Amino acid sequence: MTGPLATTPCTLPLVEVCVTEFDLACLPATGAVFDRLLDLHPAQVVVDLSGCRHIDAAAIGLLLDVHRRLARADGVLTVRDPNPRIRRILHAARLDQILPVVDTAPSPPPGTPAAGQEPARTQPTLVAHGRASVKVAH
Repeated sequence: MTGPLATTPCTLPLVEVCVTEFDLACLPATGAVFDRLLDLHPAQVVVDLSGCRHIDAAAIGLLLDVHRRLARADGVLTVRDPNPRIRRILHAARLDQILPVVDTAPSPPPGTPAAGQEPARTQPTLVAHGRASVKVAH
């Protein structure tokens, strides 16, 4: 007799992946990176597309697959900083209705308090993030 599939608890809070090339030609290498990072059981994966100029249907399919795999383990996939062209493609594919597509607000230089705010006097919180870059030479 078999029971329900047991989910593996998340072991990392966040993994960030910077993708610079995201099309069919790069899919095997990019897919391999996603496979390896999903083995780490992250709670959240952020795909940074700020350096990416093109995305195609194969890449969108991979994002959907990663989203489904993460959702099964109660994880979240977020796409960050797509350029306006990629944002339109994600919107046309309705991907922005399935997973969060966010923009990063520009941050002030380190050590600079926000406008109208005094410098923090508490100890900074230490945060560790995993980060993997995908860059495939043609």
